[in-house]
Amino acid sequence: MTCLVSCLNSGKELEQEEVAQIQDYLTNNPSLNFDIKASGLYYLEVKTGTGLPVTSHDTAYVFYTAKLLDGTQLDTNVGTDDTLIIPVDEGYLISGLDEGITYMKEGGKALLLVPSKLAFGSTGDYGNIAGYTPLLFDVELVRAKQGPGKK
Repeated sequence: MTCLVSCLNSGKELEQEEVAQIQDYLTNNPSLNFDIKASGLYYLEVKTGTGLPVTSHDTAYVFYTAKLLDGTQLDTNVGTDDTLIIPVDEGYLISGLDEGITYMKEGGKALLLVPSKLAFGSTGDYGNIAGYTPLLFDVELVRAKQGPGKK
């Protein structure tokens, strides 16, 4: 019983630390005026796209950089010729990135602050990313290809 109570308290503490980390990031970056979506995703349109919007089951071609809130870069394809090509809203991406892309149009750029519940949750990502870790994605939607049956 002690472990159960201790583990629950540890999880709550980690959740509170994540909330504080997000608040600190927002406080230290007051020029970033994020729109907070119902899911908890923080979305900031950096450049409005003028092309096709992206919806479920479309294919998105994106350049992205993923970072921790302290600026540590985790992954990027920027500077390469290889866009990330992903079917949208089909479970291939963390849900926060999937959702963020659906707010964009071709040619658009956005900044996504993704809480852990929309990323790798309480368990993290196999040692690379700890549980309760919010992520920051800088995303450019290069191309949108409509899904099956759309015109």
